[in-house]
Amino acid sequence: MANRTAIVTGCSSGIGRATALELTARGYDVAATARRPESLADLAVERTLTLDVDSDESVAAARDAVGPVDILVNNAGFGIDGPVEEVPLAEVRRAFETNFFGAARMIQAFVPAMRERGSGTVVNITSVAGIVGGPLAGFYAATKFALEALSESLHLEVGHFGVRVLIVEPGAIATRFGDNMVDLRGRPGPYAELATLWESAMGVLGGEGPTPGPELVATKICDALEDEHHPLRLPVGADAEMIAASRQGTSFDDFETAMRGVLQLDW
Repeated sequence: MANRTAIVTGCSSGIGRATALELTARGYDVAATARRPESLADLAVERTLTLDVDSDESVAAARDAVGPVDILVNNAGFGIDGPVEEVPLAEVRRAFETNFFGAARMIQAFVPAMRERGSGTVVNITSVAGIVGGPLAGFYAATKFALEALSESLHLEVGHFGVRVLIVEPGAIATRFGDNMVDLRGRPGPYAELATLWESAMGVLGGEGPTPGPELVATKICDALEDEHHPLRLPVGADAEMIAASRQGTSFDDFETAMRGVLQLDW
């Protein structure tokens, strides 16, 4: 149990914060990171660190400060929603810089030491949006699909050296994720009706019970880390598990028909 180390990005709130705390509770020395150091002031972990995953220099400085780790959790990211024809591409590039290239920077910074040591795990937190691209979320889904593809390739490359990869695909989780979201869904125009319909559909998908908190994701991650035979992909939440099970082995046309029926989406 001693001297197990982890670095987690995006720990100011939500899944990153909960994961840093759960790893700490399970005996890891955790370096919790965020862009705003004040957001980490009350976080009871081994150390906190200012980190901007968009910056090559910031990532290199974190690597030098923390040193080799056993676990890398790539959680930093933000949402971007709106019709594909309307979202400014400058915002799309910004989302890719954090959601995709930020994870890639961290991988390139921390995986070499894992490979040389012959052990370690990279946890890439994607989303149910990395399984299926829903309406009005095309660009966010694109960042997560890209991270899923990168993770598959990384798994095939570094597994030979004893380094594991875990793709975590949360569904609806009660966090402050929406605070930093670029949300262009509610604007007047040809997709305003779709935005209203999709909001109702998401209510159906969420079910009648309360939305789970980020602690569920953190627990699932840590349980998987303790399982030497964990699967590559880990959907988290009843909605994510249902979508993942429905999507596997089903043509997109059949999946779309089924989901339209479940969500009562007439568009």
